[in-house]
Amino acid sequence: MTKADLIEKVYQKVGFSKKESSDLVELIFKIVKSALGRSERIKISGFGNFVVRQKKARIGRNPQTGASMTISARKVLTFHPSHVLKAELNPNRK
Repeated sequence: MTKADLIEKVYQKVGFSKKESSDLVELIFKIVKSALGRSERIKISGFGNFVVRQKKARIGRNPQTGASMTISARKVLTFHPSHVLKAELNPNRK
């Protein structure tokens, strides 16, 4: 599913104009990106959690040459689905 697909779904389900639907989807993404940029945790009930984690610098290996190299510290985004979403994806699992 693409952003355009989301905009189309909002347009169909809510009844906003295409422009209003596009503005709404863009605003939601802007708010989410801004919160993640501040390393805030985002919890969407019934869907899951987005968490920004800080990874430390470490020594790695170049797979082509085998030479040691430093992998720089960085932030990574993780997603943990809610139990509700997991149950919906796997309805036959107990």
